Amino acid sequence: MSEILQVAEETITEKDLFPLLIKHQMLIPLAREVILDQALVNIECTPEETQGARQKFFNQMRIGSDEQLQLWLEQNYLTKDQLETRIVRGLKLEKFKRETWGNKLESYYLKRKRQLDKVVYSLIRTKDYGIAQALYFRIESGEQSFAEVAKKFSEGAEAQTGGLIGPVELHVPHPQISQMLMRSEPGKLLAPVKVEDWVVILRLEKYLSAKLDQAMSQRLLNELFNKWLNEQLQEKVSFKSDQD
Repeated sequence: MSEILQVAEETITEKDLFPLLIKHQMLIPLAREVILDQALVNIECTPEETQGARQKFFNQMRIGSDEQLQLWLEQNYLTKDQLETRIVRGLKLEKFKRETWGNKLESYYLKRKRQLDKVVYSLIRTKDYGIAQALYFRIESGEQSFAEVAKKFSEGAEAQTGGLIGPVELHVPHPQISQMLMRSEPGKLLAPVKVEDWVVILRLEKYLSAKLDQAMSQRLLNELFNKWLNEQLQEKVSFKSDQD
């Protein structure tokens, strides 16, 4: 049986490889790469695109000379050809995402926008409704600021920040809190309301509307791609027993 890898004192043979892949849960990542290879087979890159991707990689890795490149290759156990293959594959993957889902980005963004919008809000929570009412009137009357009351009386981690939370996307808070914030206006103090085991006082500070900029486009492309890839793994991957 041929030896394929030496790790310290352990020699790994072809016979060892498959059990090791199973043991370390690496079959699914391997299947993922095979599916991607199949998807990228017809994606072409121009020399200019390849050169641009290569330069971007060198800039990210801070590789500015042949000596630095050689050192990086040695540290990562790669040859120049293997690195070139990796760079081109990454370029093809991004082109595949754009060609497949680029024309669906705007509609997907509009569908997801309310979840992508961000809020900055202030929160006080307590287990006692009577205390919450008293704190609410104290803030409303101007007797104390929201931050002062939150620091002294709020029973969650937000007490450390004077009740201030965010910016966070609207899907992050409890759904009931998210709905209240979406319907509110900046600066408006909301009366105490029960949210599961807590009684909360809320005030929306800022509503930050999401924008379909370059960073958001890339994020949404990745979401659509990962959804597709997970579906492909579920549909196309099956494990064969020794008896098959």
